Amino acid sequence: MSDLLHKLVIGNVTLDNNIILAPMAGVTDLPFRLLCSEQGAGMCCMEMVSAKAILYKNKNTESLLEIHPQEGTVSLQLFGSDPKIISEMAKKIEERPFDILDINMGCPVPKVVNNGEGSALMKQPKLVEEIITALVRAVHKPVTVKIRKGFDESHVNAVEIAKIAESSGAAAVAVHGRTREQYYAGEADWEIIAQVKQSVSIPVIGNGDITDSISAEKMLQETGCDGIMIGRAARGNPWIFRQTAAYLTDGTVLPSPNREEIKETILRHAKLQLECKGEYTGIREMRKHVSWYTAGMPNSARMRQSVNMVESFEELERMVKEVL
Repeated sequence: MSDLLHKLVIGNVTLDNNIILAPMAGVTDLPFRLLCSEQGAGMCCMEMVSAKAILYKNKNTESLLEIHPQEGTVSLQLFGSDPKIISEMAKKIEERPFDILDINMGCPVPKVVNNGEGSALMKQPKLVEEIITALVRAVHKPVTVKIRKGFDESHVNAVEIAKIAESSGAAAVAVHGRTREQYYAGEADWEIIAQVKQSVSIPVIGNGDITDSISAEKMLQETGCDGIMIGRAARGNPWIFRQTAAYLTDGTVLPSPNREEIKETILRHAKLQLECKGEYTGIREMRKHVSWYTAGMPNSARMRQSVNMVESFEELERMVKEVL
């Protein structure tokens, strides 16, 4: 392995490499994580789970907590703003087979932020300290934190929050180089990631605008961060992990998957979805994934229109074989 690609130690957990699938609501469910893990992701992050939803035994939450034995290293992400509830729920689910517990302090979605959760926590450093301290005391597994550059450009405080995370016992911090106000627009500020790296001694994971192997290498070189998180660029492209690992190892540029491999992966992904969620939900979940898998391919516009009408695996299989 080169210096840029290496094992990453987070608390008492050692990742096979430092390329991580970022947590994405509605995307990083069990089937997709399994595919990314097989393609060489060093760790896969689950969709964020509400601590309150666990407390109130929300029926939809159970499927979000499912983990496959062959997934490799998995990080489970909680969100909430009450230190007592978060720490008690973390303790309650700790025996589940995840490796790392992450607390979400970066989600920009209004219904989360308006509840004082996600990236809204960056406006309350004292509460951040209370949440992380309570979590670290409650569980034996490593606790990590995912933050943003700040809430908005007037409140850029990633360095301050990262220092609080470290002093409260967090084992690593992931930094998305955008403010909450930016959502996912504009450019990610990698300089803030470099500043966080210089200010703490725990591992720092950089996130934002990693679209391919070259940008992955660039982020590692420019920021000095210990690991990278790939989010939106992995949608419909689990191969980005094997390509990035090869490139960071010795500059090898692996070819993109051919049409047959894309077809096979779509159908395998669909089968996994059906196993996990049943045909009704599984097929509907696959509609967006098919759009991502086929983006930029010939007939992709036709495929996107057709896939929204698909109701069964047989229909999907027929369409994939005929249209792609």
